[in-house]
Amino acid sequence: MPAPGLRERKKQRTRDTLIRVALELFTAQGYERTTVDEIVDAVEVSQRTFFRYFASKEEVAFAVQHMVEELFVTALGQRPPGEGPFDALRHAVLSAWDHAGEAVTEVVPIELYLRTFRMIESTPALLAAHLRRSAETEETIARTIAEREGLDVDADPRPRIAVAAFSGVMRVTGQMWGRGTDQSLEAIRALTEQYLDHLGPALAPHWRALDDNGPSPLPAP
Repeated sequence: MPAPGLRERKKQRTRDTLIRVALELFTAQGYERTTVDEIVDAVEVSQRTFFRYFASKEEVAFAVQHMVEELFVTALGQRPPGEGPFDALRHAVLSAWDHAGEAVTEVVPIELYLRTFRMIESTPALLAAHLRRSAETEETIARTIAEREGLDVDADPRPRIAVAAFSGVMRVTGQMWGRGTDQSLEAIRALTEQYLDHLGPALAPHWRALDDNGPSPLPAP
């Protein structure tokens, strides 16, 4: 693709600056206490400029997370067609984490992204929005899996069930990572892989029979 022109680069810089300043304010003084006026004053742009890039304060709060989710959805669409659903989901999410650092640091420091992640989990309004957005993303993923498998997602429940199980692992991973002492991208990537290793055994009809052969219990975060 041709390199973006000067006008496009200026727009991207403005958008990135709005995201960075908004997230700094949200994490420093709280999402609810931060106004759009404070954000635009700090960036020295108008409210009209802010709303040219973002429909709401909520949208800017999730801007970087949305970018990481898009990495995953894109990676899933590029997985080889011969992979089974869970293998495709696993490889896609690990690939997304492998490339997330570079993508995130083009917009905000990694440390700010990680603080934003924790802020969302601890802010009721944002957590509710996160759950709503997650449901929408899960539907997109389920339809992608159904298309890969040649299924009608509205007639066959397996794609949505598979994605629900996978998403449950992602939620638990995020929660345990947030409680741990190592809150780096490398840590959440490693924890994601470890928890996905336990998805199959967790769905087995009998757990005790797997104690000697299945994955060992996970260490405390």
